[in-house]
Amino acid sequence: MSIATQNITGLVLCGGRGTRMGGVDKGLQNHLGVPLALHALMRLQPQVGGCILNANRNLGAYEAFGAPVFPDTIGDHAGPLAGWLAGLEQCDTEYMVTVPCDTPNFPLDLVTRLAAALVDNDADLAMAATLDNGRTMAQPVFCLLKSGLIESLLHYLNGGGRKIDTWTGQQRQVQVVFDDAQAFFNANTLAELAQLQAEPPST
Repeated sequence: MSIATQNITGLVLCGGRGTRMGGVDKGLQNHLGVPLALHALMRLQPQVGGCILNANRNLGAYEAFGAPVFPDTIGDHAGPLAGWLAGLEQCDTEYMVTVPCDTPNFPLDLVTRLAAALVDNDADLAMAATLDNGRTMAQPVFCLLKSGLIESLLHYLNGGGRKIDTWTGQQRQVQVVFDDAQAFFNANTLAELAQLQAEPPST
């Protein structure tokens, strides 16, 4: 691996409002007998040096997973970038990688491939992408970034910015295309969560 595993902190994003799932805490929804967020945490842990969680409610439930939990430090439900900021404020490694709580089958080589691309392209940020009918589709919440970007992110959020694509577009970035688009299937609705039950995880 081009970046030492111990130099990467993993962040599982659990801070969303779950609007499309009826307002439930998405990360705590059951998937094959285990909360969605715990699936993501266990899949990420072997790929990084240590993991933290970003959550804004039911903090005790998330703390029971055994990893530190940190809420957003800016208000108004500012979205995933607020979770990134909360993670970067606690990150004591040179790099941080983010995954959402609702995608339990993301690739087992996610971090290795993002890290290699970041180094090979002298980038500050590497994000996953998939192919959809020949078009490259960014998966921006699957992102490896240098922790030194915290000042840029804080400036963007304090200026009212909220869109991931806008902020990442301002950075030296590279996209890494993964062939298995199904590995990035996420459960935004209860119907999609039910669909996930029938999908075997990638190995």
